Amino acid sequence: MKQTLIEEWGKPKMDKHFRLHLIQKYFLGAKDSQVQFHIISDKVCNDLDFDEVFRFVDRTVSKIGQQFLYYKLRCISSKEHLYDFDKKVESFSNNPEFRIRVQLLFAALGKNDAYHLQALIHNRHLNKPKRYMLVKLLVAAAFALPVLAIFKPVLILLLIPVFTINLILHYSNKSNIEQYLDGVSQLNKCLKIGHKLSAMPEIKSMYHDFDFLRKLDRIRFRSRFISFDKSLGDEFSILFLFVIEVFKSFFNIEYVIFYSFIDQIVKEKDSIDQLFRLIGELDTAISTASLKASDMMLCKPEFIDDKCIKACDIIHPLIADCTPNSFTLDSKSMLLTGSNMSGKTTFIRTVSINSILAQTLSLCFAKSFAAPYFRLYSSIRLTDNLMEQTSYYLEEVLSIKALIDAADKEEHCLFVLDEIFKGTNTIERISGGKAILAYLNKGKHMVFVSTHDVELTVLLEQDDYALYHFSETVEDEKLHFDHKLKPGKLTTRNAIKILDLYNYPKEIIEDALKTERNFFQ
Repeated sequence: MKQTLIEEWGKPKMDKHFRLHLIQKYFLGAKDSQVQFHIISDKVCNDLDFDEVFRFVDRTVSKIGQQFLYYKLRCISSKEHLYDFDKKVESFSNNPEFRIRVQLLFAALGKNDAYHLQALIHNRHLNKPKRYMLVKLLVAAAFALPVLAIFKPVLILLLIPVFTINLILHYSNKSNIEQYLDGVSQLNKCLKIGHKLSAMPEIKSMYHDFDFLRKLDRIRFRSRFISFDKSLGDEFSILFLFVIEVFKSFFNIEYVIFYSFIDQIVKEKDSIDQLFRLIGELDTAISTASLKASDMMLCKPEFIDDKCIKACDIIHPLIADCTPNSFTLDSKSMLLTGSNMSGKTTFIRTVSINSILAQTLSLCFAKSFAAPYFRLYSSIRLTDNLMEQTSYYLEEVLSIKALIDAADKEEHCLFVLDEIFKGTNTIERISGGKAILAYLNKGKHMVFVSTHDVELTVLLEQDDYALYHFSETVEDEKLHFDHKLKPGKLTTRNAIKILDLYNYPKEIIEDALKTERNFFQ
């Protein structure tokens, strides 16, 4: 394992089995209970292909670390928390021996069962059944009757109905216990790991409060008792388990201990969450250190208070041999023009993804990156919603309304839009788009918008939009895209030429060129 960890350092995972529905569970449970600067919405995740970005940056060893990394990427915390996290990353980057020691502990949490620890924190727990007091009386009777029968033998006959009822109650409760087995067995593992971590001097310098471990030690016996069955495997153990099972079923003590354990879980769920976060954050820090050790171009972001973004050689992490681009926006937003496939949408996704990574992992895929601490909103990927019977245009209206509402915030917001209002006619698209984009660009907010409507370049220049474009060339009857960001508005049109390249009938090409000359020149 140690050799594998050394060899895989700085490399992406090759895991083909990506269980996003399990990875998301901690985020889904915790996002509303924790105070955050900003939560990345499902809409933004869909627009930015967030799941694929997560898969790329994930270098965690444990499943708990994987869940916490996903949570961290979607829940942007304060700058102070980010700086503290970055110090942890540097500790692991600068001390390989320490990093491997911690990773070897986390390797015990590498199986899918570890995904279920979060259930003890966020799931709704079972209530004690109404017959719980009766069960406790039956348990007491099962222990008392054999002793009393020594003095009055006839009482031994009462053991038959008592043991029978206990047996029925014991096995009727098995399905309830089964819901908790994975989470409880992982709690025992994590508690053991937590104690080992708390004994390391390097960890003590990062965290100063381990009181939650002492609180969880109080429920260790109950948790071990409940998960005892899951810890056995060989033939001798199974024989021993059979004897224990007979004892547990006749006296029904598992029933009582189980519901006592539930009470303790509810009481100490914050302590379990602290244990989860200890392991999750450390594994995420190691994962980030591994990402920084890759051969990709990475930088540490600079956060500024001004309405300004400066990026040098910024790239999209998922695109092989991605063309780097540089730009500076000072008190302006960006209006981006260009033909299809030229790189407009990919570029605004590039800026958005790097903004998220800057504020969550303190890194960017660029030579340098300076920007405000943003709240991010997007309107890129839209479709007709047939289930709710809404048109493409109405989907756009609802999507952009969320951005307009966010524009009332005082904090810096980054709005990214692709082809605004393409679900409606040209006149209203341009006039409505101009008004909305001017509105979003007020105050501290910045906007990155791509469009085919060159008319917007004239209308929005007066509303503090800097004009940029992507272009292509036609050489040897083929299209060539350089994917380089260029200042100014697009001055060439190649759409009809592309039709010609793909052997559209000459009649169509000539008619299109004639219309273009007569009406648009």
